[in-house]
Amino acid sequence: MNDNAPLLIIAAGGTGGHMFPAQALAEVMLRRGWRVKLSTDARGARYTGGFPHAVEIEQVSSATFARGGVLAKVAVAPRIAGGVASMIWRMRRDRPRAVVGFGGYPAIPAMAAATALKLPRMIHEQNGVLGRVNQIFAKRVHCVACGTWPTEMPEGVEGVHTGNPVRMSIFDKAGAPYIPPGDYPMSILVMGGSQGARILSDVVPGAVAAVPEDLRRNLRVSHQAREEDMDRVAHAYADAGIDADVQPFFHDVPRRMSEAQLVITRSGASTVADLTVIGRPSILVPLAASIRDEQTANARGLVEAGAAILMPERQFTEGNLAEQIALVLESPEGAVQMANAALSLGKPEAAETLADMVEDLAGMRAVTE
Repeated sequence: MNDNAPLLIIAAGGTGGHMFPAQALAEVMLRRGWRVKLSTDARGARYTGGFPHAVEIEQVSSATFARGGVLAKVAVAPRIAGGVASMIWRMRRDRPRAVVGFGGYPAIPAMAAATALKLPRMIHEQNGVLGRVNQIFAKRVHCVACGTWPTEMPEGVEGVHTGNPVRMSIFDKAGAPYIPPGDYPMSILVMGGSQGARILSDVVPGAVAAVPEDLRRNLRVSHQAREEDMDRVAHAYADAGIDADVQPFFHDVPRRMSEAQLVITRSGASTVADLTVIGRPSILVPLAASIRDEQTANARGLVEAGAAILMPERQFTEGNLAEQIALVLESPEGAVQMANAALSLGKPEAAETLADMVEDLAGMRAVTE
């Protein structure tokens, strides 16, 4: 990598919802000849396995007031202050042309340092409601890119609808032909995300077992479950005679999603983006524990377009889910319509659009175009 190439610092937290779009932007910026560094904390660094090797991972100290007891909360401010001081020193040493935050408390040090140094900076919000960290910086950056539209904004702040960038592995499956349900093997993909996966493990196996036998005999399931739930989930499927692959994490989600006739999942922003780029029918179960209810906001567009069925947790029972699974898989024409509706909402160009915004911010577009 050319040391004289312009530098982009990406600041992101430690969940897939923050990291996947950050990874997508990194991939595009590297192709455009930029150097890219990712600023995160130790927790976030565990989620960086999919990032290109050319991305330099910088760990800084950060913390959140949302976890731990009194002593842990007392230590938050000094840890964040130390992280900010470290990032100011690093940015003075190797001055970035732009800094982009994707939210999550590990993004605080880099975004605060960029603000203090008055560097070109922006944030990207994946959800239909700004996260806590992005709320802090929304009025302190030069622009706000929005993955979900509309996104609720603080007064006086205008957002730009870019869509949520998807990783190259998802982009490669964009618009993959959909095989409608029929009297042959069919696939269901079940994903819970890093939070709130348990209710899917509690409900989905029994619901699949409860669908009519002539439908059930054709089903195979890919179920992403937390490690502590894996054995009971696998046994539940086996006891019902259902072919199921149960794993704590799927490294080939793009392939599994493209092969699925139906996806049952939380409505995290990255997952919704993947569904619209590949184009698949889905049953969406928003995370009820979310204070801002952003997952319901994320699902709204798909549901209104007829691409997805919304099932709030209070309605997410084995009986109700079995009915909805049958409704989709016993109607090939309806399933195709759902897949096409999802595809119509997709923004596969989101990463390129975001990269254009970064280069505009850095004053680089005249050079690169």
